[in-house]
Amino acid sequence: MRRCLMVVFLFVWCAMAFAAAPPREVLVLGDSLSAAHNIPVEAGWVRLLNARTSKMATPWTLVNASISGETSLSGRNRLPSLLKRNKPGVVVIELGANDGLQGLPLGQLADNLDSMIDAAKKSGAKVLLLGIELPVNYGPQYRDGLRRVYADAAKKHGVPLVPFLLDGVALDPALMQDDGLHPTAKGEPRVAENVWKMLSPLLM
Repeated sequence: MRRCLMVVFLFVWCAMAFAAAPPREVLVLGDSLSAAHNIPVEAGWVRLLNARTSKMATPWTLVNASISGETSLSGRNRLPSLLKRNKPGVVVIELGANDGLQGLPLGQLADNLDSMIDAAKKSGAKVLLLGIELPVNYGPQYRDGLRRVYADAAKKHGVPLVPFLLDGVALDPALMQDDGLHPTAKGEPRVAENVWKMLSPLLM
């Protein structure tokens, strides 16, 4: 009888421990910069980091929900269902590049980022925000304004920020595709390192 009770106790304890365990999934919500545009999927920074996180003592899985052409508004609209389905422990938001390329109002981007960060945090997930830069022909006023949007969102919500996803890559022609916007497969490891510096503390 005592042995049976012990077995039942262990079963219940294991079930409770499993239920209380934090989610081990990182949801990446981005655009073509995260969707391995025009390069093999396995060469993209998301897959490169997944190879690293899957070998951690307690593994994490990166789920890439990025879509080429995604704007902050379309990402905002998709996020609730993604949170419900995946229940991630961390959400990485990489959106705004297409808003900028289309010259959309920066206030709209700020509002969409606020909404996405709020939704992710309310679901119980930690958030990492990835910022982008626009080509110089967009002018200093818009480019500086875009930087402030990311910085202000990170400060307002208390979330870590990678100020420029393509830092160390964007100005090196050898690491960029002919369109001047997307990294080559050779440039993706540096992008992965830029993200890893801020993502790794969230996985501990």
